[in-house]
Amino acid sequence: MTDHAHLSPDAAVQEWLKEYGGTRVNAAHFICDRHTDIPERIALFYETAGGESSKWTFRELRDLSQKLAAFLRAAGVGKGDRVAAMLPKSPELLITTLAVWRLGAVYVPLFTAFGPDAIDYRVLDSRCKMVVTNSAHRPKISQTQAYGQGALEVVTVSDGLGKGLRKGDYSFWAELEGAGSLDEVEWVTGDDLMILLYTSGTTGTPKGVEVPIRALASFETYMRFGLDLRENDVYWNMADPGWAYGLYYNLIGAMLIGKGTLFVNAPFDPSVIYRVLEKYRVTNFASAPTAYRALKAHGLEAARKHRFHIRCASSAGEPLNPEVIQWFQYLWGVQIHDQYGQTELGMAANNHHHPAAERPIKLGSMGPSMPGFRMVVVDDEGNELGPGQEGHFAVDTRQSPVMWFRGYWNAPDKTAEKFVASGRYYLTGDTVSRDEDGYFYFSGRSDDIILSAGYRIGPFEVESAIMKHDAVAEVAVIGVPDELRGEVVKAYVVLKRDYQAGEALAEEIKGFVKAQLSAHQYPREIEFVDQLPKTPSGKVQRFLLRK
Repeated sequence: MTDHAHLSPDAAVQEWLKEYGGTRVNAAHFICDRHTDIPERIALFYETAGGESSKWTFRELRDLSQKLAAFLRAAGVGKGDRVAAMLPKSPELLITTLAVWRLGAVYVPLFTAFGPDAIDYRVLDSRCKMVVTNSAHRPKISQTQAYGQGALEVVTVSDGLGKGLRKGDYSFWAELEGAGSLDEVEWVTGDDLMILLYTSGTTGTPKGVEVPIRALASFETYMRFGLDLRENDVYWNMADPGWAYGLYYNLIGAMLIGKGTLFVNAPFDPSVIYRVLEKYRVTNFASAPTAYRALKAHGLEAARKHRFHIRCASSAGEPLNPEVIQWFQYLWGVQIHDQYGQTELGMAANNHHHPAAERPIKLGSMGPSMPGFRMVVVDDEGNELGPGQEGHFAVDTRQSPVMWFRGYWNAPDKTAEKFVASGRYYLTGDTVSRDEDGYFYFSGRSDDIILSAGYRIGPFEVESAIMKHDAVAEVAVIGVPDELRGEVVKAYVVLKRDYQAGEALAEEIKGFVKAQLSAHQYPREIEFVDQLPKTPSGKVQRFLLRK
């Protein structure tokens, strides 16, 4: 592992690009195996909803994932094959991802709140061969077309004595115990894929983001300079590994640099957050703004009951309200660092914690570019704009060595839409301005993406789910302001002639979408309307609904 202490940020970036972009690399080696020299080195601190806890060393995870990899290989999984997991934050999730990467295969994350439709699209589009799940989520797999067509094998982490297994399933722990050990990893190149992660689309189905192994250079840059994760830190990133921030910087990031990560498998609850922060004496904390807003809403009295050890606090996923930053600083003397990233980039502009990259914080700003990126503001043609001018937030790909995004899986047209000026600038889809010091300020989305509790929700997928309800003739979905989540999904629904608008029907539609699609995507507000605003060509004008 590179000794970065004496290197400037730019020099460190070049070292990591060399390390992770080579011709003989493997993600499981980088994230786990190279840290097994000290037997007792902890890779995972695991906490259940009931407060039970366990510790898992790098060696234990290596040994278990070697056995699971042996089983997967025997089941026909090889280099480049897609394997999905629909598991909560758990040791089994880590064992699965490491086993997939050992084989040079590609991991496809499935968020545990997904319903059958969301699962089905991702496993079919990615050409997934196998999915690893648990008894709680196993029934949803049975409701997918992919499973019904026999195109998907299932490995189930069962409860107790095989409870939760379906006929034909592999049993996770039974197969693991009966397998040999695949000691040698499959060596691949830095351009080979390690992850295929789906992001929401505004006007179409979700897009598969191809994440190559060389993206680890960008991930390490953020862990070192964005978060300043140190040897003696206790690190807790609350984000779910079903999404980019949790996958890149919770499941991967800490272990990548030889540090333990903390998985808390419990429902979102401010009192649980306080308990975990105190119990583990967390010093480096990262989350979406929702968690910080929830802590503030929980009240001063609850906050003052707990002792804190936080040295660094970071927020990502959407802009954080300045009043929450001020509240946190007033209570604990720690300033939350607002930071910016997206699935296609990882983190790209930050208020950095590391002294070598740290600059004074300006409230309301996401900070300057991360080392390895040159972030700019451009107009529609890709001309760079000056201070105070609002435009597209973009990556100058010629001067951003850690930029790893090369395109969406099987979607060249969607990929082409993201680049302007002969491919030099990648457009993030956000509108920003910058000041004369190079700090960026978020203005809004350039498209119709909804930012809710750190999740990016595309209206098309939600609208498609609502349209499946028998009562719905037409629908348009937008984001509306919400104090806790930033935005929530609101649906404007035109009913078919024989149906009557009312609260009961609204609740029925909400429940229908929640079951089919996802618990984080369903419309929390429904308004019945006679017609939707449209262009002469019939395209729905969501911007008029937002007004």
